Amino acid sequence: MSTTPSVTVHYTQAILQAAERLALPLPAELRELGREERIPLARQDALWEAFCTAAHDPLTGLRLGCALQVGHLDMVGALLMSCETVGEALEALLEYYPIVGEGGEFSLRDEGQRLCLVYQPQYQVRRAERVEAVLASLLHMTRWITGSKVSPLLLSFSHPARGSEASYAELLACPLQFTAAENALVFAAADLQVPLIQANALMREHLRGLADSLLERLGTQSLAARVQQLQRAQPRWGKERIAEQLELSGRHLNRKLAEEGTSFKLLRDQVLYQMAEQLLRESPRLSEVAERLGFSDESAFAKAFRRWSSMTPGQFRQGLVE
Repeated sequence: MSTTPSVTVHYTQAILQAAERLALPLPAELRELGREERIPLARQDALWEAFCTAAHDPLTGLRLGCALQVGHLDMVGALLMSCETVGEALEALLEYYPIVGEGGEFSLRDEGQRLCLVYQPQYQVRRAERVEAVLASLLHMTRWITGSKVSPLLLSFSHPARGSEASYAELLACPLQFTAAENALVFAAADLQVPLIQANALMREHLRGLADSLLERLGTQSLAARVQQLQRAQPRWGKERIAEQLELSGRHLNRKLAEEGTSFKLLRDQVLYQMAEQLLRESPRLSEVAERLGFSDESAFAKAFRRWSSMTPGQFRQGLVE
């Protein structure tokens, strides 16, 4: 199987089915996507752009997430359902989420009485809509597999509300935060022990075997994903240092990334842009943001940020408080 980042066809089918249900016009080549086993992330980007453009609804991603079924998450949905507890299901999600899609990363942070499930997207196309779809689907699935015994303490989005907050509250029915430092679902630590209503040990072990095999076929991570993972950990590193960690030369790294339809510069810009947005929400000093991302000074960082976003860091921060 190709190492190009991809998404399960089942998730793609959820978008196509929603478009058909809403009678939204999509290009013929995108309507054919549901016939492949895996959908390259670039083609998924095109589908999201066409779907959101046709919908004319700022909350279309949120509504899609609320309507997603377990089957749209490939075998991972059934695996999560078969776990014994919420905590076990979260651990399975962290291990197997690349099967659903390689466009973002999940992580768990223990805060004592609370546990944060953090989602970091790696795509730029329709990012807010897609993040809302991902987190809304997990929120509703959590309620469903626990018989409504567990609901998040908080759902936070790093972007501003795309519609009225009353509309979000009606669809999600949980405390919300916008323009937050991260996209996350926050659970009470005690919720980890809550049993799932369809726990099935035999089914769980069978599905784990299938999921392990599929992860191996996927290569777990594309080279592009590994590059971005290293870049997030060490944002000051350049191409040669990243290539060294991957046991490649800089030239060989360029060739292999080109085979995946991308480049080191594009991947690095995506990571630094994402990190810059988060740091600008957290840090009051522009010089600190520039230093942490490896820029020589504030001016160099501001120039790069304007190239990425078509706005200055100051304009971005101003938008957070409006």
